[in-house]
Amino acid sequence: MKEIAFSELEGFRLGHAQDHVALSGCSVVICEEGAIGGVDVRGGSPGTRETDLLDPNNLVEEVHAVFLSGGSAYGLNTGGGIMQYLEEQKIGFDVQVARVPIVAGAILFDLLPGNPAIRPDHQMGYKASQNAFIKQEDMNGNIGAGTGATVGKALGPEFAMKGGLGTYAVQIGSFQIGAVVAVNCFGDVVDPGTGEIIAGAYDSNNSTLLSSEENLLSQLNQYEKTNRFKGNTTIGVLVTNAKLTKGQANKISSITHDSLARTMRPSHSLVDGDTIFTMSSNQVEVELNSLGMLASTVMEKAILRGVKAAKGVDGLFSYQDIT
Repeated sequence: MKEIAFSELEGFRLGHAQDHVALSGCSVVICEEGAIGGVDVRGGSPGTRETDLLDPNNLVEEVHAVFLSGGSAYGLNTGGGIMQYLEEQKIGFDVQVARVPIVAGAILFDLLPGNPAIRPDHQMGYKASQNAFIKQEDMNGNIGAGTGATVGKALGPEFAMKGGLGTYAVQIGSFQIGAVVAVNCFGDVVDPGTGEIIAGAYDSNNSTLLSSEENLLSQLNQYEKTNRFKGNTTIGVLVTNAKLTKGQANKISSITHDSLARTMRPSHSLVDGDTIFTMSSNQVEVELNSLGMLASTVMEKAILRGVKAAKGVDGLFSYQDIT
């Protein structure tokens, strides 16, 4: 098994667009030929587009793009820009009178920090799609959907640290698998290899990482304060060339959520919208249990890379600032 760049995944393109002043952005994974699609939504506060279409009971088998966007529910507008660009490239589901690009996606809350009045929109989605067709090196951290991402918000935004966008991919023979994820979680980010918190609720006055889990236990009876925990969600896309049915793609998305449970404490909370998509170009026969294990591994690596690559901004400390 060898690590490869996400950009080396055959048949897929990844593009980003962002506003570094507003601190928000979007990322899009495009498969021109169409990819078998699946999704699993685990968080209690999701914001998504076209997830019902990915249900195995429904007609369309393939998606042409999946986007990850900041901007809270406003960020769903990026999907229209992606559709426009793909239609111009004659990419989409053939309905005889037109080609309809099938574009799914999910958003995260990043209206704080930055300027909450400026969000990813139709134009930014179009720009991210254009950038996907420009050969680029993999970029991580403060890019695309990770531009305004933060982590460790269980104690409020004043204790948050910078999250980010991460990618990771591997190849075994002709088989390829990779992940892209925007890390914007309610809880702390933990390195499963050491069990140590690497980013999360941070007391900047004492230069100390706090345990969100321990602090949540102390707030067990403070149910009236739940609304102040808004502003989270980790969203990602698992990309592979493994042969999958639509039902299997959904199951792989479900299994891949193990990576969030291993790296985020707590994960899948009522105030996260944690969502993982799967896209497969459907080419290489693999054993599905092995595939599920690798899916969680590459997503876990992408999560850690996104946080470690992030840079502090707007008063937010990053992993790089405290190590």
